Amino acid sequence: MPEGRLDESSVLAKVMKVLHAFTHEDHGVGFAELQRRTGLAKATLHRLLGDMVIARLLDRDDAGSYRLGVNLFELGMRASVERTLLEVATPFLEDLYERTHETVHLAVREGTEVVYVAKVTGHRRVDAPSRVGGRQPLHSTALGKSLLAYAPEAVRREVLGEPLARLAPRTIVAPGRLAAQLAEVRSSGVAFEFEESRVGVVCVGAPILLDGDRAVGAISVTGPITRFEPQRHAAAIKVAASGIAALLARGDALNVT
Repeated sequence: MPEGRLDESSVLAKVMKVLHAFTHEDHGVGFAELQRRTGLAKATLHRLLGDMVIARLLDRDDAGSYRLGVNLFELGMRASVERTLLEVATPFLEDLYERTHETVHLAVREGTEVVYVAKVTGHRRVDAPSRVGGRQPLHSTALGKSLLAYAPEAVRREVLGEPLARLAPRTIVAPGRLAAQLAEVRSSGVAFEFEESRVGVVCVGAPILLDGDRAVGAISVTGPITRFEPQRHAAAIKVAASGIAALLARGDALNVT
């Protein structure tokens, strides 16, 4: 559509409405609840659900509940940018985990949000508000600040020009302070988070840069404030991000804007 929005009356828009009705906590959602969440007419929803099960976009269990289908995972793994980035980055993420034994993330930017592509964790996992496929505002995490510092100027203006949501007591909500931190990220090559997305969680992140200043992703290490000192791992995460970028550049694997 000219405004970049789907025609609400189209079949595709209705399919997307059904898919987005599921949350990551759902293990099965009944027909009545899906109708409540989507607002679609019973006959329309019934027809869509049947077609989506046939297409393996949804699975239906014996009790009549629906959940997202395996075909969505298969299609997602074919997404060229995220797949290539994940394949190249995985050894570096594992190295960072072995070095720190804390939670390691890989993420990309979509609009004004962080989208988590990978999460490596162990038995000492931190209660971070992250999951693969999940999203967070750019201003609230080290990953997000790494990506925002190198985002197009229009994106930075949009983020800094809108009210900044407070996710935790220490979330940065002052645009001037956030702008100063973004300038520091560009200067130092790393970003920090100190209990800004969740109380008790601290983090260090770094952008994955191609062509010097084009962030195609970011990586981070996250841990509890009681044992993790993010400043101690700034050099290691910068080296890992540079290594990922070097391999991507060598293969000329990514073509993203």
